[in-house]
Amino acid sequence: MSDGPILSINDLKISFQSGKEFLPAVDGVSFELKEGEILGVVGESGSGKSVTSLAAMGLIPSPPGKVETGEIIFEGKDLTKFTEKEWREIRGNQISMIFQEPMTSLNPLFTIGNQLIEAIRLHTDLSKSEAKQRSIELLKLVGIPRAEGILKEYPHQLSGGMRQRIMIAMAMACNPRVLIADEPTTALDVTIQAQILALMKNLNQKTNTSIILITHDLGVVAEICQRVVVMYAGQIVEQGDVKKILKDPQHPYTKGLLKSVPDLREKKDRLYSIPGMVPLPGSIKNGCRFAPRCQEVFGPCQVESPELFRSEKDGHEVRCFLHTLKEGNDRHAGVTS
Repeated sequence: MSDGPILSINDLKISFQSGKEFLPAVDGVSFELKEGEILGVVGESGSGKSVTSLAAMGLIPSPPGKVETGEIIFEGKDLTKFTEKEWREIRGNQISMIFQEPMTSLNPLFTIGNQLIEAIRLHTDLSKSEAKQRSIELLKLVGIPRAEGILKEYPHQLSGGMRQRIMIAMAMACNPRVLIADEPTTALDVTIQAQILALMKNLNQKTNTSIILITHDLGVVAEICQRVVVMYAGQIVEQGDVKKILKDPQHPYTKGLLKSVPDLREKKDRLYSIPGMVPLPGSIKNGCRFAPRCQEVFGPCQVESPELFRSEKDGHEVRCFLHTLKEGNDRHAGVTS
C-alpha cells in the first residue's frame, strides 16, 4: 500500500441557495484518502458528510448547489474543473459510489441482469455475453448465491441485504480505485450489517480499492476503518487514527458521540444523547458551531471560531480551543472556518 494520497480534498466549500442567499453546507473541509485505505467519515445528519461525497462524484445539483472554492485532486487532476463529459469518464470507472438506499438506486422496471450488464457495457468495450459473464463473477464476488438466477429477478424480489450487495457489485463493476459508501448498512438488520461490512473489508483487501465509508455509527468505524474524520455543521472537528480517537477523543463532540454508543457492560436507566440539535446552515455567525451544545464551553468559544489545530507529533487534528490550551500553544493547521 502506497503512503501517498489517491484522493485529496482541499478547503472545499459548498453552498446551497435558499431564497436569495447561499447557505454553507460544507465549509473549508480538507482531508486525504490514502491508497488501499478505508477512511471513515462520521457525524450526525446535517453535518455535511453526504454533500462532501456527492462533490467527490461531481453530483452536486446546480442549481441550487454550488462549489464555491476548493480542490478535489484525483491522480494529480483537479476534478472541480472537469466538464460533465470528463466527469462521466471518471464516475463509475475510477470513482464509484454506493448510495444509502438500494431500492431507490435500482430501477424497479428492469431485471438485475439488465441493470448490471448496462452499467458494465457503458464503461467498457465488453460484448453483451462478456458483460453477462462479468456480472455473474461480480455477484459471486459479493457473496450472492445462484448468481445466474438472480440476474433474471427484479429488485422487489430481493431482500434489503441482497439489494445492497448488488449495489456494491455494480459499484465494483469497473474495478474503481476509490469507492464511496454512503451509509451502506442503514436500515439493514445487525446480521446483514456485519456481512456487508465484512464484504467491503474483503473487497478492500482483495482489490486494494480505497474506501470512504460515510456513517453516523462509530461502531462501524471501529470495525473496519484505519482513520476517521469527524464532521459537525459542515466542518471537520477532529480527524486522525481510529484507535487513538476511540481511546482518547479530543473534541467535545467526538466525546459526545462515543458516550452515545450503548455499552452492554453497563446498566443505565437512560442512554446518553448530546443535548440540542445540529444548527441550520449559516445560522451561527460567531463563535464555535458546537458551542450551543457543548458542556465544556468557555469564553473564546462564544466569540471566535476555532481553527483546526494539528499535533506535530502524530498529525491528529482538532478544532477546539480547549485542545489548544491543553497543548500550551497556538499552532494551527491553517484550515480556517
